[in-house]
Amino acid sequence: LCNVFLSDSGSVAVEVAMKQALQYWHSVGHTHKRKFLAPRGGYHGDTFHAMSVCDPTNGMHHLFNGVLPQHVFTDVPPCRYEDTWQAHHAADLEAQFQAYHQELAAVILEPIVQGAGGMRFYSPDYLRRVRQLCDEYNVLLICDEIATGFGRTGKLFACEHADVAPDIMCVGKALTGGYMSLGATLATKQISDGICTGKYGTGVFMHGPTFMANPLTCAVAVESLRLLADSPWQQWVHRIQGQLIAGLAPCKQMPQVADVRVLGAIGVVEMQKPVDMASMQRHFVDSGVWVRPFGRLVYVMPPFIIGEADLDKLCQAIVKIVGCYAAG
Repeated sequence: LCNVFLSDSGSVAVEVAMKQALQYWHSVGHTHKRKFLAPRGGYHGDTFHAMSVCDPTNGMHHLFNGVLPQHVFTDVPPCRYEDTWQAHHAADLEAQFQAYHQELAAVILEPIVQGAGGMRFYSPDYLRRVRQLCDEYNVLLICDEIATGFGRTGKLFACEHADVAPDIMCVGKALTGGYMSLGATLATKQISDGICTGKYGTGVFMHGPTFMANPLTCAVAVESLRLLADSPWQQWVHRIQGQLIAGLAPCKQMPQVADVRVLGAIGVVEMQKPVDMASMQRHFVDSGVWVRPFGRLVYVMPPFIIGEADLDKLCQAIVKIVGCYAAG
């Protein structure tokens, strides 16, 4: 991934990735490859084409289903992160490839962690199988690392859990430490060369936002990445993971809790039923912590520099408030 295209935000980075995939196939003469395949349960942003590859039924964008481009969806990855891989886990995925591969420009997914669409952690073997199928059927792989990139899952990028590399990758969020809006789309030399020098191409990628790579935002990104590279972030994330596992464990015994899961610096308590988000959030604020539940999920993604005492307070508040909710 040696070519980088900077843009305004994570959502725009996804738009850029999808445009790159489409323009690549156009430039090399495969103009019929215009659709995308995405797992259900995914989330990729709020701009137009990004919405079109979010979950079409349970996502927040169903209001726009009648006007969004229609793409191909496969089932939510059925295997949890710790599950033993079995061939049937990829059955629907393989069926979609077999049916639509001639039309597919790319698969787009969030590697290992489906974020705002459900905070699910799925098996690295699933991602390996996606990469294998993309290679077999001549389909590009786009990994949306906007929420997972820069160490959040315990690896610098979540696709490293599966030891695979995408053709195109989207990053954002932690790229600037959250201080300013910036996104980036990374591509292999094959993709960039295909776009720029392909027989049927235009010689240039057809995208040019006004504030692309503005100096102030890029200076913030450089400093954020320097701080990350110079820190023992792997040890920090390992400590956070262990503390989240221990601190959230009492929730597993609560009757209205469906699941508790932790990966890297992500902790999730999934309720049996949707919560009263406004009421629960007020209780968190009254307890001196900021947690934003949504749907059936109470989750935290604490900063890597959080201290043990602060993280303990966060976990205790979740256990207390979820416990009260479960009891009443």
